[in-house]
Amino acid sequence: MKEILYLEIPTPDSGAVRDWLQADFAPGYGEKLPTPDGFRLRNPLVSETESLANELSVFVWSVQRTTYLKVFRWANQSFANEGQILQRLTTAIRSRFSHQYPEPPKIDPQKSIFAELEPYYPLTVKYFQKMPNGEYDLKRAYWWEQRWREGVRNPQQPRQVLFTWGRDGEKENKASLASEVSPTYDIIYIGGALGSIHAALMAKLGYKVLLIERLPFGRMNREWNISRDEIQTLVNLGLLTTAELESIIAREYKDGFNKFFDANNPPHLKAPILYTPTVLNIALDSEKLLRICGEKLQAAGGDIWDETEFIRAGISKTQIYVTVKRLSTEKEQEISGRLLIDAMGTASPIAWQLNGGRAFDSVCPTVGAVIDRGFAPGVWDAQYGDVLYSHGDISRGRQLIWELFPGVGEELTIYLFHYHEVNGKNPGSLLEMYEDFFTILPEYRRCDLDKLVWKKPTFGYIPGHFSVSSSDRTIAFDRLIAIGDAASLQSPLVFTGFGSLVRNLERLTTLLNTALKHDLLSFQHLNKIRAYQSNVSVTWLFSKGMMVPTGKFIPSQRVNAMLNTFFGLLADEPPEVADNFIKDRCDWFTFNRLALKAARKNPALLIWIWQMAGFRDLVRWLGNYFNFGRHAFVSALLGKWFPQFLKSIQAWLEPRYPGLWLNLLATNYAISTGKPRLREQVVTLNQKPVISH
Repeated sequence: MKEILYLEIPTPDSGAVRDWLQADFAPGYGEKLPTPDGFRLRNPLVSETESLANELSVFVWSVQRTTYLKVFRWANQSFANEGQILQRLTTAIRSRFSHQYPEPPKIDPQKSIFAELEPYYPLTVKYFQKMPNGEYDLKRAYWWEQRWREGVRNPQQPRQVLFTWGRDGEKENKASLASEVSPTYDIIYIGGALGSIHAALMAKLGYKVLLIERLPFGRMNREWNISRDEIQTLVNLGLLTTAELESIIAREYKDGFNKFFDANNPPHLKAPILYTPTVLNIALDSEKLLRICGEKLQAAGGDIWDETEFIRAGISKTQIYVTVKRLSTEKEQEISGRLLIDAMGTASPIAWQLNGGRAFDSVCPTVGAVIDRGFAPGVWDAQYGDVLYSHGDISRGRQLIWELFPGVGEELTIYLFHYHEVNGKNPGSLLEMYEDFFTILPEYRRCDLDKLVWKKPTFGYIPGHFSVSSSDRTIAFDRLIAIGDAASLQSPLVFTGFGSLVRNLERLTTLLNTALKHDLLSFQHLNKIRAYQSNVSVTWLFSKGMMVPTGKFIPSQRVNAMLNTFFGLLADEPPEVADNFIKDRCDWFTFNRLALKAARKNPALLIWIWQMAGFRDLVRWLGNYFNFGRHAFVSALLGKWFPQFLKSIQAWLEPRYPGLWLNLLATNYAISTGKPRLREQVVTLNQKPVISH
């Protein structure tokens, strides 16, 4: 018996596919004999005693809310007209069951969102109703999807929210008064998740800070996981005490698993489990962390306005005016500051306006939930986590991947996501993903959904940008800078903006402190304050290889085969190699060594990537690779002496040439961030800032 065809059919209705195969499909040769899951195709020219050895078996099954089809041949020799039959079947089934990208329905805001969405997403509505604040959170997920679709479909003409006063004729009178009235705040943050961490640090440095958040402050759409050596940064920078750090750690597990479905991969592309005991193994009580940051911000004289929405910002020569709307009263209000920081993530209209058609190159639509309890004993050991896991092949044009992280007690946080190209026809849907999540969770981890105690949903769009160089993405304007997911400079493989922010927190805070002290708040200075790493930017090609191009069919097992190729190599390496790679600390030599090993293990890998990325993106990536090599060379030349040199000239250079000092300091961070070894700090953050208006 030999498998001769394997197809993914992008529909959850396996019964419709089976009925079509039995009633409508004409193979062009042979006699169809219906079976419970498809049909047998018998050669009519052979005797009945020989028929079994001259048959094809065609059948379908369902998993991951998707239909799959296989064709087996019993005999060693080919069936009569076998090639034509398989080609006819493939063409016909692709035509009859093509890719579908359903749109969320338009809803009446005056009616219950449960009633409005139930005909389209019945399981999503059912289980959101079982969650505290479920109606509010489902509205939030719907709002976020609508905002994301708006940005993706209007990239060349995004909604304008930034205005330059005094240059384009708008509000000339206000601009003329700007120099006479001091701004109310030094820094205004829009976005209260990642923004609260950075805002608390800047407030402790003496700046007058305002934090604006659309949600009630402290609520999170996602949970945060990180490693102990990374979260220690918050202690090193003085934001948290050691006791406070321990209090926000909900769980520290022993080990994490990385495993991708390989039942349909050839033997050389099957891979063992990759164990990563120090990757994302700390589950944080994120809401408690936000509360602590909020308390420290307010204790330092800062303010928090929650349930407040950003509307627009006007930029003058001396300050920035921000218009917001209080959601409780629907009234707009204007405040002023020296600097605006965008921490709104993929919902940020500022990011779309600054970057036009390339605000984001990729995205991970991510859904999930925090489950308080309800899994049967033995389903999962809370001392372990799933870092990356797949339990099937491509599903309706996406390779679905799971994450599972234990929390306090029996609590588990589970995510389902996929890597996705930014495409106007197919932006990626949170609501469709939630219907998948509630359907296939029992396939992933044995459970009865009705017995689970749901604590809260977790969802969002995690963005990626394929930066060719450190200046490829605009993250700043005069008196404005983006951080976190809004800046989208993080690793496209594992981490979100949280991991990138924490790893680059000292860098961002020190550089911003320097810029504010010397009033270096123009675009040319602020655009250098970024969490860009050349060793991170070169990895975007891996994420591109995990995306199924919109409207195209590729072999169902292709993405898992690619993942198993590379993660299998990491499993064969010493633990620190995988740890450094996943934590964005991979050096040039290690990257090249692993890439060559992958090419030897799976020579088809280069062709696969070419097919999925396309010629244009492959050329772009070669630019990344060249910059990575150049950066490694410069780092090798400067790394040993440049930090000490800067330290020795700081007292003389900084007060005389602050712009040059900022540039040199940014260069030092660029060549030293992301190294496997620790580095010596050039500047400490306990300096009292000089605040001048």
